[in-house]
Amino acid sequence: MNPTLRATANRLPCLSANADWWFDERPRALQRAQSLCRTCPVTDQCLAGALERREPHGVWGGEIFSNGRVVGRKRARGRPPANA
Repeated sequence: MNPTLRATANRLPCLSANADWWFDERPRALQRAQSLCRTCPVTDQCLAGALERREPHGVWGGEIFSNGRVVGRKRARGRPPANA
């Protein structure tokens, strides 16, 4: 990898942090990925590319995608609590 590309990649949280956070099923991990996206210099381009590619799942450009749609938050798997 050339030095310029390496310097850019080091500034992208999705390439320098735990990549599993961007595709995790647990809401807490997705929120962690979203918070890291806020520091990313290419958030707008990332989101635009994900929308164009119709990404099915994951955090892209600071947004959570589920079944190809942007969702405000993702519920934990399983049945919701009885008092919800």
